[in-house]
Amino acid sequence: MTDTPLHCKILAVPVQEGAGRLGCEMGPAAFRAAGLAGAITELGHSVQDLGTVMPAQPRDLHHPNPALKALPEVVAWIEALTDAAYEASAEGFPIFVGGDHSLAAGTIPGLARRAEEQGRPFFVLWLDAHPDFHTLESTTSGHLHGTPVAYFTGIKSFEGVFTPLQTLVDPKNVCMMGIRSVDAAERAALRDTDITIHDMRAIDDYGIAPLLNAFLKRVQDANGLLHVSFDVDFLDPSIAPGVGTPVQGGPTMREAHLLMEMLHECGRVTSLDLVELNPFLDERGRTATLMVDLVGSLMGRSILDRSKGPYQ
Repeated sequence: MTDTPLHCKILAVPVQEGAGRLGCEMGPAAFRAAGLAGAITELGHSVQDLGTVMPAQPRDLHHPNPALKALPEVVAWIEALTDAAYEASAEGFPIFVGGDHSLAAGTIPGLARRAEEQGRPFFVLWLDAHPDFHTLESTTSGHLHGTPVAYFTGIKSFEGVFTPLQTLVDPKNVCMMGIRSVDAAERAALRDTDITIHDMRAIDDYGIAPLLNAFLKRVQDANGLLHVSFDVDFLDPSIAPGVGTPVQGGPTMREAHLLMEMLHECGRVTSLDLVELNPFLDERGRTATLMVDLVGSLMGRSILDRSKGPYQ
């Protein structure tokens, strides 16, 4: 982002078929109630609410893995979201408010297609406790919110079932942060990719700032566009309880704000996913309010004016 006011486009995506618990479909309403649009406009940006994305018509789809759940429904969401993300990214800063993380299997391919047409490298910062790197064969839970990264980076498995990809995301352009829950099949598959993975051990050892700065420098050097896909379970559940897949030991509130402030300062973020907020599991809107505060940091809110440098 830059100091130039942005034209933000909010798209509500009440998908919950990819998750293992009901409630994510209420996420967009919770973000609205927590004042997402107002938090953005008070920082000088404009907001256009594009309403609710609706899924395409489900098709009759089958796969040999009997564990897969809601396959036709999730694919219908992916098809609709790929088109919606492509259209919304023509002008402005799209914010996709979910809904479970299966939505990234639609938003990211649509955004990648737009970046390719613009002749710009496309990067993804994946903020999540989980890598979501299962294939249709490897998932044992069958919940398709665990498959987006494998899909949009071109791992073989999805042919003939998920929407054919017009543009792949180069694994070298993907950085995961906050990872702390990885299934055995994902661990084995990730060894063979070029994805940058900073688990919580790496964050403990080095801190968020040096790790993120190294990735942002790559984006800057490539003159790239950066999409941020933010899962609520990236955060420690002690500060963000409103999520269906909590994993202890995540980033603190201050670490999360630092990350978002750094993303603002880099000037490269062009789109955002906000996913897996489950208001049914929240405590008086606590998680929704924190997420809105973090979006404020991404959009330029700071404690002091840092235009003269951070320590002057």
